[in-house]
Amino acid sequence: MTTTTLEPAEDLDEELPKESEEEDIPVPPGAARALLGQLLGPYRGRIALAMLVILVQQAALQSGPLLVAVAIDRGIPALRDHRAGPLIAVIAAYLGCALLSTVLQRSFIRLSGRINQDILLDLRGRIFRHAQRLSLDFHERYTSGRIISRATSDVDALRELLSEGLQELLAVALSVTYISVVLLVMDWRLGLASVVSFLPMYLIVRSFRRRSLRVYRRSRTAVAAVIVRFTETMNGIRPVQAFRREKANDEAFGTVNRQSAAATADGLLEMARYVGLSRATANTWITAVVVLGAFLVTDGSLELGVLTAAVLYLRRLYDPIDQLAMFLNSYQSAAAALEKMAGLLAHEPSVPEPATPHGLPPVPGGQRARGREVAFDGVRFAYRNGKEVLPAFDLVLPAGRTCAVVGATGAGKSTLAKLLARFYDPTEGRVRLDGVDLCDLSTAELRRNVVMVTQESFLFSGTVAENIAIGRPDATREEVEAAAKAIGAHEFVAALPNGYDTDVRKRGGRISAGQRQLVAFARALLADPAVLILDEATSSLDVPGEQAVQRAMRTVLAGRTAVIIAHRLSTVEIADRVLVMDQGRIVEDGTPADLVSGTGRFATLHRTWRDSLV
Repeated sequence: MTTTTLEPAEDLDEELPKESEEEDIPVPPGAARALLGQLLGPYRGRIALAMLVILVQQAALQSGPLLVAVAIDRGIPALRDHRAGPLIAVIAAYLGCALLSTVLQRSFIRLSGRINQDILLDLRGRIFRHAQRLSLDFHERYTSGRIISRATSDVDALRELLSEGLQELLAVALSVTYISVVLLVMDWRLGLASVVSFLPMYLIVRSFRRRSLRVYRRSRTAVAAVIVRFTETMNGIRPVQAFRREKANDEAFGTVNRQSAAATADGLLEMARYVGLSRATANTWITAVVVLGAFLVTDGSLELGVLTAAVLYLRRLYDPIDQLAMFLNSYQSAAAALEKMAGLLAHEPSVPEPATPHGLPPVPGGQRARGREVAFDGVRFAYRNGKEVLPAFDLVLPAGRTCAVVGATGAGKSTLAKLLARFYDPTEGRVRLDGVDLCDLSTAELRRNVVMVTQESFLFSGTVAENIAIGRPDATREEVEAAAKAIGAHEFVAALPNGYDTDVRKRGGRISAGQRQLVAFARALLADPAVLILDEATSSLDVPGEQAVQRAMRTVLAGRTAVIIAHRLSTVEIADRVLVMDQGRIVEDGTPADLVSGTGRFATLHRTWRDSLV
């Protein structure tokens, strides 16, 4: 049998406003700080213990130069007087501090590593769970590559900071504090000269932080753009190769790749600038302190051991410049990444869960409803850009009846179906199921009663049986097979290498598009919803496959409320009622027989279809 289509089947994104790749998810003020507090909160006790360990470790580590001073000024003179005890005690203390520092550093690394991994595990889980909670309009406005970037490259940036940079920061901060105090205690003049050097160093660090933050924000956005472009190309590899888009895609990828490389290079230049200025400042200050100390030693107001210890401390004070630069580098990258992750996690679903969910009314006699009444009351819908797709309308779909919706591309058919499935909420009005507003139903209750089958027929990696049982994970194998038989899928499934245990692989690539659609139908049948929405659900089937599905659909839809978004007129024949839509308005409404016998649009289309069968 030949079928006639009203228009091409690509109607999923009718009038859907797309965002530019450059636009990112907005970040509310304070969201990054709040997220950091939530991540660290459960680990306050372990963090405090780690801080205590690193505090003692740094005290042991920084005791070395002070013990050298004691050895020079006290131990060696005592040795000349044939008293080796003081020098031996100092050497033993030095070795003991070195051993204690090593043991504590190992303990800190193990403790902090466990905390870091727990935090990152929590963060990845939050991103994954929240991304699934976000409403359909979010996923249609933002590409999947942008979310993937949040859960991969941005989390990795935070991991680098927690695993390496944070330890360096703590070491530098404690070193500066400890060394400053010791220098001031040993000799206030050398200590004051050293402390004064913090002013130019602070100005250099402040300048680097401000300049590099802008660079790393741009870098995180550029990395996300690379992932978006790469993901989009790989997901669409078939049309890419079919239409020879390799060269054009390569040029587009090259553009975002160069932008990412440029942002990374700018970050490296900022770090090189910081390291050069800080090293020059440090070397100048060390020279000045050594010269001052030499004068003090020559006039007898400073001991040689104290000057030696001061020089050793100054080297320890300024040697971590490179590590501090690396920390600032990791910090800026992680701060920009944390902002973007906080923006994603702060984004609330536009279709929220009700605060106080209502249940659907029971069916008289205690029997489960096979169909429920659907009512659109004064419903109007417009997308975020303000463009109205569905002007205000009222519509009642009686329980247990099948209604087909036809119309040109962009007429609003799929939008109507998405409102019924509550992928969107109406701009005005209410959509009710057996008198209950969909906004008052819990998501679980809604999904149990309303199921939508689209032309995408998406399958997950796993067996055929697992894909059929998605709507009812507790279903038995017998129930799974019964659903497949009812829809006409059992024959091809049984012919697969492992039958129902055959892995369909990524996106169901092991089986044909028509077979994937049959599996999707079996999945919907097994879920046994009260309302079934078929949005171009037969578009991927050939004529024999469509005929088989139509025969099965008469059984599947019997007694169930069904809405069929159709382009093929052959699909409309099984409906009890037909709605013809144009520019968001219902322009014809009646039974297929009544509309065919009339003079409207559906009658014209039907005559054209009948003529094509001759």
